[in-house]
Amino acid sequence: MEESRVERDKNQTPKKPHKKRNIILMVIAVIVLIIAGFSAYKFASIKSAVDNSYEDSGITKERNTDKLLANKKPISILLMGTDTGELGRDYKGRTDSMMVITINPQTNKTLITSIPRDTAVNIPGYADEGVAKINAAYAYGSAKTSIDTVQKMLNIPIDFYAVLNMHGLEQIVNQIGGVTVKPLLTFDYEGYHFEKGQATHMNGAKALAYTRMRYDDPRSDYGRQERQRQVLTVVAKNSGSVGSLLNAGFIKTLSKSTQTDMTFGDLTKIATSYLSARNNMEDGYIQGQSGKEINDQIMQVTPQSELQNTTNQIRNNLGLSQAETGDIAVNN
Repeated sequence: MEESRVERDKNQTPKKPHKKRNIILMVIAVIVLIIAGFSAYKFASIKSAVDNSYEDSGITKERNTDKLLANKKPISILLMGTDTGELGRDYKGRTDSMMVITINPQTNKTLITSIPRDTAVNIPGYADEGVAKINAAYAYGSAKTSIDTVQKMLNIPIDFYAVLNMHGLEQIVNQIGGVTVKPLLTFDYEGYHFEKGQATHMNGAKALAYTRMRYDDPRSDYGRQERQRQVLTVVAKNSGSVGSLLNAGFIKTLSKSTQTDMTFGDLTKIATSYLSARNNMEDGYIQGQSGKEINDQIMQVTPQSELQNTTNQIRNNLGLSQAETGDIAVNN
């Protein structure tokens, strides 16, 4: 008898990967990839193209971001990766990749915190839907609901957001001439072979495959998150090769795959005042307990202690005082 969906999720060994749902996140193009040394003239030449990716989240921000940037204070950015297709499509998809990036120019530290896509939460404003996976927040209410959910789950402020779909990642990696990464494990996926520890130069399609694979990883989504952060870090640090990103033609094309509430002025300030924080990048993730069946879905429940630890780390990198974590995540 064919194995049920619930059993398959519990074992995390389905026969075929759900390709449309295994989407990675890489939205550095309009943030960390803006490298020091480029003149104001060059920035101005791409302003119109950058403006095309602007989309207000519709949420009232907890902090005054203009003052934060003007005073070079630590900031947070919620980075989200969506399903395939351009962002103008009617079906928004789910954010199968979510990361909170906090950049502290005072301590020169960047912290990348991955949020598992299956984390069980009560999504604000959608009580009638019951407990849901956190990646459904974007499908329910776009960036606004995703931001609200993350803020209330961890009791942290989200200053900016950015969304990128799969096509955008391929464009970024190809535009910078590819990335060289040492795979964290040996595996074959979508026609590509990856050898653990062997430096491998990847074009956009291969980098995408490397970060998409989930079910053959012994650590499942946690392993995939680590590979996502690995590629993200390589791209962000590879400053010598990103000059080709800063041209109007490429940014105009990328804007179809990218959405953010950071203005051109915001990006300019980040580029000039926050760049040093990329030299000290740390990563982490929320460790939960998978295999909990809720509302006919397999979700991840997260111990309160783990949520509190994550809250402490993020608030510390933002220079904020300690506070109790949020209360919308499912703990048991």
